[in-house]
Amino acid sequence: MGMQSMQEHYPVMAGEVIEYLAVRPEGTYADCSTGLGGHARRIAGLLTTGRLICLDRDAESLEKARLQLAEFGDRIAFRQSLFSQLRQTLASLGVEKVDGMVADLGVSRYQLTDPDRGFSLMVDGPLDMRMGRGEGPTAADIVNFSSENQIADIIYTYGEERRARKLARAIVRTRPHRTTLALARVIEEAAPRTGKLHPATRTFMALRMAVNRELEELEALLDQASEALATGGRIVMLTFHSLEARIVKTRFQQWARDGRASLLTKHVVRPQQEEVRRNPASRSAMLRAAQIEEPQSTRDGEK
Repeated sequence: MGMQSMQEHYPVMAGEVIEYLAVRPEGTYADCSTGLGGHARRIAGLLTTGRLICLDRDAESLEKARLQLAEFGDRIAFRQSLFSQLRQTLASLGVEKVDGMVADLGVSRYQLTDPDRGFSLMVDGPLDMRMGRGEGPTAADIVNFSSENQIADIIYTYGEERRARKLARAIVRTRPHRTTLALARVIEEAAPRTGKLHPATRTFMALRMAVNRELEELEALLDQASEALATGGRIVMLTFHSLEARIVKTRFQQWARDGRASLLTKHVVRPQQEEVRRNPASRSAMLRAAQIEEPQSTRDGEK
């Protein structure tokens, strides 16, 4: 059942995620970025009396995951939730602490390939890029109404794109922009292709990260995670981008210095060659994991 439909959705580094999470059958776990439910399926399959809380900011992805994971019944609770709403969402389910959490920061393949969502360079669609449909400014709002400097900063900071100034100038000169392919063409004309990567790839990624406040949301998740994890609880993070990877690495090291957590991954863990061959989208994945330790002080006693 369901295997065919899961076929195109390989959860990245699934074996490693499960290994580092060390799932206990009676534990409570949170998948903070459920997507289509690939990691969730593996976690739920290891539970007996435990429960899994499946969170995602995208209601459509969550609905698809709910169908994929229907066989697990009430072992799983589904909630639409931003990273920054983690504690509040857990509290609404009567959960104060979880025994483990995973967050996969990759964009779901479903979002990338659905033209209506406006993430893709390959199919035409509206310049949207919001992971949660009703969530605020779209990519079109940014490219059409921000100043040239603001656009250049976004492309340079989030896309780590050296040609940011030149691209921002071209974007502003050819406004308004309404569709993904038209914007991609403007960028390609301003900065012709030099390698295998489409010249608009970094700009599109930068717009997506800005629209969804991805780095701010990641910081908020990490702020709340160390409080939401029980002593001995584990957190497994999958990043695909150097900025995200740096935030996770820095935060885990900070926790380790404070005695709040121990690092389970001394060095970043990368996918094996076989996985990359089967699922090329996994090639930039970086896994880091940490375990929450007994607090030094009586912080635990505070409510």
